[in-house]
Parts: sequence; C-alpha cells; structure tokens
Amino acid sequence: MHALDNVIWQALTTRQIEFAEAFDQARRFVPEVTSLTAFEEPSAQGYASLAGLVGPGGTAAVFLDRAYEPRPGWDLVAGAQLLEMVCENGSAVQTPSNSAPEVARLGPPDSSEMVELASLTKPGPFGRRTHELGTYLGIRWEGKLVAMAGERLKVPGYTEVSAVCTHPDHTGKGYARMLMTEIMRCIRDRGETPFLHVRRDNARAVELYERLGFRTRVTTHYAVLRRV
Repeated sequence: MHALDNVIWQALTTRQIEFAEAFDQARRFVPEVTSLTAFEEPSAQGYASLAGLVGPGGTAAVFLDRAYEPRPGWDLVAGAQLLEMVCENGSAVQTPSNSAPEVARLGPPDSSEMVELASLTKPGPFGRRTHELGTYLGIRWEGKLVAMAGERLKVPGYTEVSAVCTHPDHTGKGYARMLMTEIMRCIRDRGETPFLHVRRDNARAVELYERLGFRTRVTTHYAVLRRV
C-alpha cells in the first residue's frame, strides 16, 4: 500500500492518531477539527463501523476509490471527483518583492476569521480547531484576513497542503501561490513531500498547482454521507 492510499485512515492511525475517534473499523477526526472520516475498507463491516461511529443522523466526509454507490441506511449529501496531486520533484521559489504583503502565522486567536474565510470560499471541510493540524499562514488587508493556506492530513513522509483560499475581493494578486510556496517550504524543511486534493473541475486551481510542480497521482471521490 502506498502511503497516500486510503490517506484519511492512514493519517488517523499514524501521525494524527491523537485527533482520532474510533469505532471498530472506522475512524474520524474530532468533529471540531474537521469532518473527515474513514474506514479500513468500504466493506459491509466498514460501513457498519462507520454507522456506529457517527450515530443516527450523523454525517461522515469520506474519500473513496470510486464514486459512491447507494447503500441502505445512508444518504449522499454531497460529492465530487478529486485529484490527488503530489509535488515529488518541484521546487517552489518565492520571488522577492518590496510590495509583497506580510505573511503571518495563524493560530487560536485567528480561528473565527479562518472559519469565516473558509465558509465564504469553500476550500473543503474546515472547523474551529482545524488550525491545530499543522502550520497555517495568512495574509491580511487592512487588518482583515483575506487569504490563507495550511497543512491538514499527515502520513509518514507526506503532508497535505490544504485550505488554500482567497477572499473574492482579493483574487488575482498571487496570494495563493505565495502562501503555498511557504507551506511547501515548511514541509520540505522537515524532509517530507507535499501533496494536496483538488476538485477535478477546478481548472484554475489545477493549473496553479501544476505550475508549482504538483502532478496527479490518482483520481479519488469525495462523498459526504448521512446516516438515516
């Protein structure tokens, strides 16, 4: 098994086990951190474990190798095809500029602003404690957080670049590239390889990530499931 196969499960059973809640063959992050959930395999026992973990009416955001197929007791709330991209050999280099905005480290005092920006731009599941998963950096304009990026899933040898988002009033200024470059540098300084997930239909983001050296490893499927 590759380190990035069933990556949520691998994260919750290795480097991020301290954030895990478990029930038999299912794991999820503490809900305040993120809604990402996983099972060891998408079998009958896996889904039964998932049901026990989330409880009646509970939801789970999972990554699947193929599109979700209807199962008794579950509703599909949302879904999307994702590209899992890895930057094996790329070297992100930031071009110095006197006019470049200051990049700030984000933490607990910034949590509400981070959730607000993520709610507006929808980069993926984001909670009030998501920032605890790793380094998060942001850019402010007149005191307001307008762009951010950070680290999410961590497995042996790899760290995911995530929550890359910019306020609609501030796009086109290179903020995403600037922040991703710094996050990637932090990851590489630890001797790890950056990877990320992006909607397959998000052509603008895919183009940016390819310019930074990311290449598609596999196509996966994101599904938000509700237990009925």
